[in-house]
Amino acid sequence: MKTSKPKDSELIHLESIAQDSWYGRGASKAMVDYSFEVFSRYMSGESILELGPAEGIMTAHLVKLGKRLVIVEGAKKFCKELQQRFPGIRVVHSLFEEFSTSERFDNILLGHVLEHVKDPADLLKKIKKFLNKNGRIISAVPNARSIHRQAAVDLGLLQFEEEMNEMDFHHGHRRVFNPETFRRVFLQSGLHIQIFGGYWLKPVSNQQIEASWTPEMLKTFMRIGERYPDIAAEIYIVATDKTGDQRADQRM
Repeated sequence: MKTSKPKDSELIHLESIAQDSWYGRGASKAMVDYSFEVFSRYMSGESILELGPAEGIMTAHLVKLGKRLVIVEGAKKFCKELQQRFPGIRVVHSLFEEFSTSERFDNILLGHVLEHVKDPADLLKKIKKFLNKNGRIISAVPNARSIHRQAAVDLGLLQFEEEMNEMDFHHGHRRVFNPETFRRVFLQSGLHIQIFGGYWLKPVSNQQIEASWTPEMLKTFMRIGERYPDIAAEIYIVATDKTGDQRADQRM
């Protein structure tokens, strides 16, 4: 009997998630749109590597910047759709852990990536090699300490804040970070954290929000969440490869 290799199993897993992805709809789409607003504050230079574009909500914004853009996606379904929508960019079908390139980038973006992979710190160690000098990694993940998760624990819907809920399982998450564990994987990978922040003060679930909130309300709560990063629904980090900068300086 032929057994599938771990790589094949992972690709099959990603393909199954892509068949019914929720990032392109409702509150999730609004969240990705706002993520671009946040990420764009910290992007510089002329090149971007985006990991995990999924339906391409973020990608559609990035294309408009007119920078050199490479995207890496593990689901073949998404890759085909993205290449059709954005024929001018390079789309690579690959597991993030398997991806390799001689190109260097000013910005590497990971929107909702690190909660999916087997070893987040290992991935960060790998991709920091793709940074230009002074390049930045910008990453966002869901926050276990979000108000809606704290409420779920109080209501008995979750046993603890980091326990995965229905949406986590649907998206194929392997973990839910809190601010401390999120920062830790960057420090373990040898990266220098320049900025830690958050957005989206989220008191209830996506389903409840979509049932009664207006787009204006949702955008307002995205902004208010920036005041309270530790309890925001989304947290993000902007980081540089400090050791890489030091090595480059020594070669000059």
